[in-house]
Amino acid sequence: MKHLMTTLAGLALAGTFATAQAEEIVVGGKNFTEQQLLASMTTQYLQSLGYEVDSRAGMGSAVLRQAQENGQIDLYWEYTGTSLINYNDVTESLSPEETYQRVKELDGEKGLVWLEPSQANNTYALAMREESVEETGIDDLSKLAEAIDDGQDLTFAMNAEFYAREDGWRPLQQAYDFRVDRGNVKRMDSGLVYQALRDGEVDVGLVFATDGRIPAFDFHVLEDDQNFFPAYSLTPVVREETLDANPELAEQMNALSALLDDEVMAELNARVDVERETIEDVAKDFLEANELL
Repeated sequence: MKHLMTTLAGLALAGTFATAQAEEIVVGGKNFTEQQLLASMTTQYLQSLGYEVDSRAGMGSAVLRQAQENGQIDLYWEYTGTSLINYNDVTESLSPEETYQRVKELDGEKGLVWLEPSQANNTYALAMREESVEETGIDDLSKLAEAIDDGQDLTFAMNAEFYAREDGWRPLQQAYDFRVDRGNVKRMDSGLVYQALRDGEVDVGLVFATDGRIPAFDFHVLEDDQNFFPAYSLTPVVREETLDANPELAEQMNALSALLDDEVMAELNARVDVERETIEDVAKDFLEANELL
């Protein structure tokens, strides 16, 4: 870490000098907590390196992507699975590394550069209360399937989209070779899933892997040991023209990306969504704790 901080200190000095004549960088973000945190974090970080930054958080996913393709947004954090499935219409099952390489190639043809992916993977997941995992020994999806096949009566909560989508609930059951009766599945808004699981109204809930309520509510994410869910690795994506104008930017953003994983993002998200701290303060605290401010 000491070596990383020394490198960043040098990058900060180089960035301040090199970007003095560059145009401002427009940083985008989507309209939910994790993305707003990343936009604030990126804005504060780049400003500390001497960049002029225009922050535009709170955008819809498709609108944000189109804005970047049109040159209105220079940089934002995207998920590999979102680009693969939603923007490039690739539906085949790929490993996390294959997913990253595919979107890097396809989006590269559009002038968009995928930098180094973080270890944060905000994919779909199934979770149980930690106490239930300790009682049952169910800590991955294969063991969950075995428990259901053995006749254990478990109730599930999930949003209506996942229940119905082509790569959702039905193919998940097929992949792990189990079947849950329709009456044991409760469909509800995603936010209510967390509450139902916390309150013991259901045994298993559909969650997003970096959601702050997972550690706050003491949930255990079941390991997807057959890699059914697509990878949604959180990665900074920047326009090629922006990189050409700011050569140090890639290495600087890669240094930030290297600090993020599921646990870090879940804790940061929880500080906003559960503890009600401001996005700007949480982002600033993280940067200061890692000596990036």
